[in-house]
Formats: sequence, C-alpha cells, structure tokens
Amino acid sequence: MWKLLKEDIEVVFEQDPAARTYFEVILTYSGLHAVWFHRLAHAFYKRKFYFLARAISQISRFFTGIEIHPGAKIGRRFFIDHGMGVVIGETCEIGDNVTVFQGVTLGGTGKEKGKRHPTIMDNALIATGAKVLGSITVGENSKVGAGSVVLKDVPPNSTVVGIPGKIVIQDGVKVRRDLNHSDLPDPISDRFKILEAEVEKLKKELADTKESGVKR
Repeated sequence: MWKLLKEDIEVVFEQDPAARTYFEVILTYSGLHAVWFHRLAHAFYKRKFYFLARAISQISRFFTGIEIHPGAKIGRRFFIDHGMGVVIGETCEIGDNVTVFQGVTLGGTGKEKGKRHPTIMDNALIATGAKVLGSITVGENSKVGAGSVVLKDVPPNSTVVGIPGKIVIQDGVKVRRDLNHSDLPDPISDRFKILEAEVEKLKKELADTKESGVKR
C-alpha cells in the first residue's frame, strides 16, 4: 500500500513540471486526492460495502470535482492533471501509467447492462475535454486529442482526434495528411445545410406552381 501511494506521488513529479515539493503535492493536488479516495472506496466496493464505497466517492467528488465510481478498476501510476470535471464510470478499466486531463469523460452510451464503459490500456493519454464512450478499448500508447468524442476501438500506438474520433496517426505514420482542425466533422452544420437545401427546393416548387396557376 505504501509503495502504491509513493508511486502516485512520484508520477505527479514526472508529469507536472509545476510540482515542487512533496508537501505541496500531497496537500494541494486534487487529482492525487481523487485517486487516493478511489483506492479506499474501491477496496470497500470489492468487499460489497457498496453504500460506504459510494459515500466515499461522493465525498471525493465534493472536495475534488472529480467523480470516479468505486467499481472502476484503476492501475498503478494513474495521473489526473487539473482534474476538475473528470468522470469515470463503474465498469471502466484503466491500465498502468495512464494520464487524463480535465473534463474527460470515460462513460457509457445508455442504460445497457454489463461492461458498458471503456477500457484504457497502459500508457494511454486522454486529453482535455475528450469523451470516450461505450464498451470500447483505447490501445496501449495511444492518445485521444482534446475535445474528441471516441465511440469505436482505438488500436495501439494511435492518435485520435475529432468528432467522431478518427485515427490520424498509427504506429508513427500519418493516416490522413489533410487533417485540419478547422475542418473537423460537424454533423449539426451538415444537417442544417441539408435542411436549407430542402427549403430552397420547396420554395422553387411553390414558385413554379404559382407561376403555372397565373398563366392558366
């Protein structure tokens, strides 16, 4: 247990250049506090003290702004950077040396039963505001870009960006060379364009009908 707690502290120094002293990290890093609260809550959860486990997780949420379900399985050296708004679901499984940033959601897609949350493999990184949803797997050494929404499995050694998430780098090779963040898919805008075209078509048909009626 003490070795695990020490690793949790050491990974903060490795990942965050702003960390200065052990005293500062232990007292002020909410991501570290959330991980420690979770380790305690998960221990009670495994022993079927479900209410106590949930109570601890909610206390953690109140003080840290990070919500981790006590049923989630989290590996060693898990680092939450600027963790406000992070949500991790019940059946989520997280490997070793994983990093997530603020606003990340590792959640489900509905009310399905069983395994309904993501599996994040070793050495993965989930950037700010990303949403990884459903019973999918983010492979080892993979990265999910800021603001991305991932709904499908991500292979190992890949980088995913966009809504929905698309693989842009795999095994160090660019999958798409024309990626431009200003041109990422926008389903809402696309739908508006379709509706606008349909309205224009109806206007034209209505005008033609009025014109033919006048000629008669």
